[in-house]
Amino acid sequence: MRAARTLPQSRLRSSSRGTPTARKALVVAAVAVLGAGLLAGCADDGDDEAGSSSGGGSGSGKTRITLGLFGAFGFEEAGLYAEYEKLHPDVDIEQTVVERNENYYPALVNHLTTDSGLQDIQGVEVGNIAEVVQTQSDKLMDLSGHGKESDYLDWKWQQATTQDGRTIGLGTDVGPMAICYRTDLFEQAGLPTDREEVGKLWAGSWDRLVETGREYQKNAPDGTTFLDSPGGLLQAILSSEEERFYDSSGEVVHKTNPAVKAAFDLTAQAAEDGLIGNQTQFQPAWDTTIANSRFAAMSCPPWMLGYIKGKSNEEAAGKWDVAAAPKSGNWGGSFLTVPSSGKNTEEAAKLAAWLTAPEQQAKLFAVQGSFPSTPAAYESDAVKNARNDMTGDAPIGEIFAEAAENSPVQVIGPKDQIIQQGLTDNGVILVTQGKSAEEAWDNAVKTIDNNLDQ
Repeated sequence: MRAARTLPQSRLRSSSRGTPTARKALVVAAVAVLGAGLLAGCADDGDDEAGSSSGGGSGSGKTRITLGLFGAFGFEEAGLYAEYEKLHPDVDIEQTVVERNENYYPALVNHLTTDSGLQDIQGVEVGNIAEVVQTQSDKLMDLSGHGKESDYLDWKWQQATTQDGRTIGLGTDVGPMAICYRTDLFEQAGLPTDREEVGKLWAGSWDRLVETGREYQKNAPDGTTFLDSPGGLLQAILSSEEERFYDSSGEVVHKTNPAVKAAFDLTAQAAEDGLIGNQTQFQPAWDTTIANSRFAAMSCPPWMLGYIKGKSNEEAAGKWDVAAAPKSGNWGGSFLTVPSSGKNTEEAAKLAAWLTAPEQQAKLFAVQGSFPSTPAAYESDAVKNARNDMTGDAPIGEIFAEAAENSPVQVIGPKDQIIQQGLTDNGVILVTQGKSAEEAWDNAVKTIDNNLDQ
């Protein structure tokens, strides 16, 4: 893939795309899913905030390092905190977790703005990193001397780098796109089940994916649709575009970018044709469609495998497989930042660098499914030999690594998350409820304009 350029703050590029309870953690919300920072539809958290750092010692003569995170980063599940504490007996690690990023991020911005109530390390989701770089970088440490730029995917490093070359976040995972599908439902519908043959059905074209859906529906098992949701399809298509919601000068262009409108229209047509379920992703009703095997395929970054496993019935294990997406793209990913006002900034920076180093990212993928943003990890046995209970012998590490390395370098903007959610939750979903594509588009645009205060 092309190397990312260091652009002005309003022109940061990414490969667009969008990640527990520590042994000694204060748990604001327990999470059993991967990539939950993007799960805007999970159960409500009320007024959860990013948490406040107590800093200083732990009461045992040790240096306490606190983390404020959202979703399921998986550091504790993978044993990384325990390993680091064993390597550094004078360090005690604690974390605060908020389940949903939509509740976590506004609180984090408030804490950064007031320079108070911050943890030693704070997670930032990829959809928010451009805004943090633009508006909060002066409150965060430059971590370029702690993490190694050469370890990371070029675009991942640049996402958190300011115009003057300060890197204020170290990348955790990425979300390279694939298509997960049910081999049993494909077989019943008369479609091939071998992952190589399945990938050929739609290689190079999202239109061909939708056309495969039409073939599926001709002999679809009763009560099933080809795809799970309009939001999932739209997200996947847009993840493979170089420009989506902002252009290279930093202007908002979602209403005029033909790629966005084409993706919306293709998704709307698939919904109108009955190829897609009528659910909003990450809502309880959508979870039920997973448990009841009501769809045959879905857009699938690595963290989605954990979600599938968590919501599926036991008999679904081994019935899923993974094929390459029509075009490479990315959905998901996060960063670790270190507020400059913290009491333990140097120790926190060391921990952030260690947690995001290739060796630790490989371990995290093996346990949690969070795909590394460090290409060196792709050659590790933990990634190359990775398997998943739901997908049997599928070489998921190899499939996702290829997608990560071939994803487009994409313009990201400070309000990407608001625009994406408007197009999905206030747009294409309406077509499954009887609205026309034009009505759905108009409603999405109005909602986004209101949310952007335009």
